[in-house]
Amino acid sequence: MAWQELLNSYLRFLALEKGLANNTLFSYERDLTRYLDFLAQKGVRRPEEISVPIVQDFATELGRLGLSSNSVARNFSAVRGFHKYLINEGRAQEDAGLLLETPHLKRKLPEVLSVEEISRILEAPDTELPLGIRDRAILEVFYGSGLRVSEVINLKLDNLLSDESLLRVFGKGSKERIVPLGDEAMYWLKIYLGRTRPGLSCGLDSKNHIFLNRFGKPFSRMGVWKIVRKYVLAANISKRIYPHIFRHSFATHLLENGADLRAVQEMLGHSDISTTQIYTHITGSYLKEVHKSFHPRG
Repeated sequence: MAWQELLNSYLRFLALEKGLANNTLFSYERDLTRYLDFLAQKGVRRPEEISVPIVQDFATELGRLGLSSNSVARNFSAVRGFHKYLINEGRAQEDAGLLLETPHLKRKLPEVLSVEEISRILEAPDTELPLGIRDRAILEVFYGSGLRVSEVINLKLDNLLSDESLLRVFGKGSKERIVPLGDEAMYWLKIYLGRTRPGLSCGLDSKNHIFLNRFGKPFSRMGVWKIVRKYVLAANISKRIYPHIFRHSFATHLLENGADLRAVQEMLGHSDISTTQIYTHITGSYLKEVHKSFHPRG
């Protein structure tokens, strides 16, 4: 796969799974085009040929260009994210961008949905229809488990521990974790598996995937994004919604209701608790808003 194809694939991933805005995607494309042009000048043709010294040479090149610290940080972030993507997609073994040291910047808080907004989306599918049952199950699993899009579309039948209402999930780096499912998610998943999936999988190679499209094939990220968009519109929600926002909302709502941070870290599959701690800032903002709204002297 050529560099341009890999870049296009990564940008689609950022748009569909991370929900990045068009302006942000344009910045990523510009910064990574600069990086890939640099790799081409160095004679690097495949991801596995990228080494730490080459990435460090690129960092030096950015310094020569006289970019601001914010621009350098943005370039470094783009490169590091691109390398993580290459590893997760099996295109590279070594994370050559890991040692890039970026200036400390204030982290942007992720967007979340309210419980009421989540309910409107979950109840939007027409569950009198087989595909409506499937779509309800997908949405319930997203919110009921906090899984990433890639984890949802790769769930297999033998990953489901029905009696315990648990999922065996293989996340980034094929790291396994156990994630509980709530009663609603488990209810709709069982209905889907009993009523809808048999008709979708009949005679086709579904590769044991739980969720199948109308052709009996495993879902793509784009396919899941279309389902989310469909029911967001049906629920009359004007926020910019993307599949990952269910994960953000899952974590935020747990912490708002008193869940232990370490437990949430385990369910999300974060290797570093500092990644999970971003949600404590969201809940802190929520608590301040509650205080302001309801305290007599708020």
